[in-house]
Amino acid sequence: MPPKLVYKRGNVILVLFPHSDLRTAKLRPALIVQADNLQTGLAQVIVAMFTSRLFRANHPSRVTVLRSSAEGQESGLLTDSVVITDNLATIAETGIDHVIGTIPTRGGQGGVHPAALSGNWD
Repeated sequence: MPPKLVYKRGNVILVLFPHSDLRTAKLRPALIVQADNLQTGLAQVIVAMFTSRLFRANHPSRVTVLRSSAEGQESGLLTDSVVITDNLATIAETGIDHVIGTIPTRGGQGGVHPAALSGNWD
C-alpha cells in the first residue's frame, strides 16, 4: 500500500470542486486553507476555489494570483487566477487529483504570504 499523502496549507491542488447544487463538480485548482495542526481524524481538507475569470476579483475577500510573479509560478497555475476565499468547501482527500504547486506561507503563522498575492487579506 502506498504511503498516505500529507496535504499542507498553501498547497495548490487539482480537485473535484462541488458546484453550488452539490450534485455536480468540476476539476479545478484549489488552495488548501485548513490549518496544518487541525487534526480532525477525517481524510478531508478545507479548500478555497480558484477561477481564471479575473472580473470576479473585485470583492474584498478575493485575491488575485499573478502567474508572472515568482510566487505565481510556484503555484503551478497556468494563468492569472483569483482565489475565491468566500467559496470554501470541505473536500475528501480521495477527490484530490494531485498537488500542482504551492503558495508560500508566512513564517510560523501558516497564512498565505502577502507577497505571493496582489490582493488584500485584511
